Amino acid sequence: MVTVLEVLRGASDYLDKKQVESARLNAEHLLAHVMKKKRIELYMEFDRPLGEEVRAPMRELIRARGEGRPLQHLLGSVEFLGREFLCDARALIPRPETEQLVEMVLKQVSAGPILDVGTGSGVIAISLALERPDSPVTAVDLHDDPLALAAENANKLSAPVTFRKADLLPEDISPQAVIVANLPYIPAGEIAGLSREVQMDPVSALDGGADGMDLLRRLISSAPKALQPGGLIALEIGSGQDADVTAFLKSNNFRDIEAHPDYQGHIRFLFATYG
Repeated sequence: MVTVLEVLRGASDYLDKKQVESARLNAEHLLAHVMKKKRIELYMEFDRPLGEEVRAPMRELIRARGEGRPLQHLLGSVEFLGREFLCDARALIPRPETEQLVEMVLKQVSAGPILDVGTGSGVIAISLALERPDSPVTAVDLHDDPLALAAENANKLSAPVTFRKADLLPEDISPQAVIVANLPYIPAGEIAGLSREVQMDPVSALDGGADGMDLLRRLISSAPKALQPGGLIALEIGSGQDADVTAFLKSNNFRDIEAHPDYQGHIRFLFATYG
């Protein structure tokens, strides 16, 4: 009978031929998922024989991964700042850069109402609500699918977040201490050239218009009416957009603008106060 190690080797070889990055790691995650174990536990069971009740679903998952289905969608979850969130095709898969954004917001914000614009799966709003329980957090999205997923995540993690459907800012939103946003920032013409996995994300979560900054400009223009005096706006932006977004922030009366790099050294985050 085929063992755990043999299944992992075969799956890893298949994914490698399909040009899946980190093929062995992907295979381990998927087999652990099928066996309902932690990935590290597989290392203690390499010689364990596996029957068809494990091998059949494993083959289906490996085939799907080889076709470009994201690992997070196949697992149904993603880890974000140490918490497990539900993850599927209804919203953008959270990336490590967005973890950085939340960590930086937490360093700068101790209290006051927080608004997460374009919440997607809700990872930003929920993480902030759980880390700042005295700060009321509102999360906004234009689309029903991500809002439903975000609400499921909030319920799963018992996070006190208010969800609203709106095109960027709700008209009746009260002044906020912080507006945080990871809006679509990829130029429309570049989407077709993205990796297979990224193209599995909703187009509405990727498409930032001709130059990638349509939604960023709209938010910056309208943000002052939704910010308290001296309120903070925290943005995740695309690589190479920092100079143009900084200039637009200045033209809309934002000051104390700070630019921060991501793990690759690209300027990815802009923080500014209004007034």
